[in-house]
Amino acid sequence: MPRASEAGRSDENDPSATLAVHCGNGFQAISMYLFHRIQCALLSLGADMRRREFITMLGGAASWPLAARAQQSAMPVIGFLHGQSPDTFADRLREFHHGLKEGGYLEGNNLTIVYRWAENQLDRLPVLAAELVQRKVAVIAAVSDAPALAAKTATTTIPIVFAVSEDPVKLGLVASLARPGGNATGINFFAAELAAKRLELLRGLVPGASRITVLVNPTNPVVDSIIKEIQSAAGSMGLQIQAINASTSREISAAFASFVRDRPDALFLTADAFFTSRRVQLATLAARHLIPMTSASREIAEAGGLMSYGSNIRDAYRQMGTYVDRILKGMRPADLPVEQSSKFELVINVERPVAWAHRPADAARAGR
Repeated sequence: MPRASEAGRSDENDPSATLAVHCGNGFQAISMYLFHRIQCALLSLGADMRRREFITMLGGAASWPLAARAQQSAMPVIGFLHGQSPDTFADRLREFHHGLKEGGYLEGNNLTIVYRWAENQLDRLPVLAAELVQRKVAVIAAVSDAPALAAKTATTTIPIVFAVSEDPVKLGLVASLARPGGNATGINFFAAELAAKRLELLRGLVPGASRITVLVNPTNPVVDSIIKEIQSAAGSMGLQIQAINASTSREISAAFASFVRDRPDALFLTADAFFTSRRVQLATLAARHLIPMTSASREIAEAGGLMSYGSNIRDAYRQMGTYVDRILKGMRPADLPVEQSSKFELVINVERPVAWAHRPADAARAGR
């Protein structure tokens, strides 16, 4: 019997070509199916294979693509846990998807993502984390300190990839940065550690500032540590600090209303996802009251704050996606060291100093 190449076939390894030569039954080539195993069976049976045997085997071959499609439908499912709402963090979420895409994962194509947003109701985080555990997701991506702690409490087995501002060892998320142990690892973007640098930059932009109001979110699980770092840095610079709590939009408005009778020289926002989500409100009020405002988030400076200095949070989101990819491909969280931010951003709103200079007292200070 002639080989496929002798029959004028351009590719002797083409299974459909093998069927056409050896069966000699006039059937058209069905190139969308893989016939590697059928080819071996046909060669052993010879050219006089009975028609019903061929049809039986052809039917079995046709079922293979169906099985393959069923396997493809069982794509991995991961959870995404966040304390705020999706509409204010679209750019950051896009970077998370970019990190996944770098590893070959595309949501809706070969990956399913189950989102849980607390909408600034941080007390809901334990319930939302439990829902992801019940869904039996392959990995939980938890953004910020409170979501990471909620995820860690909810499971000791499902891998967790976090992005936190506080030292993850102090938070109890990992045993050490180099060897996390357990089921969690991720990204540590510095926040409290940069407080002194932010105060120094603020004083450079507002030379006469001595009384600083610090806006803090009391629902943040590491708020005490944040205030302690700021107070220590301010004391060494001779600055007076007054802390005001704000965890809702109404409380932010109330804080600015108090500035009418007790005006600070500048406003220092602590690093918190809630303040980033309220950046338009904060920038509008700061402009109305002509108060220089500094934050750790570039989005707040872009919205109208005076300046920001902090880790590149968008890059941290991308790194989270990369770590999720590595875990989905078999790596254990215990073997993935915690990454620390190495990219920092200083953003100065060039329009704000002009507006601030129209405050008579501040203009006089700047002229001295």
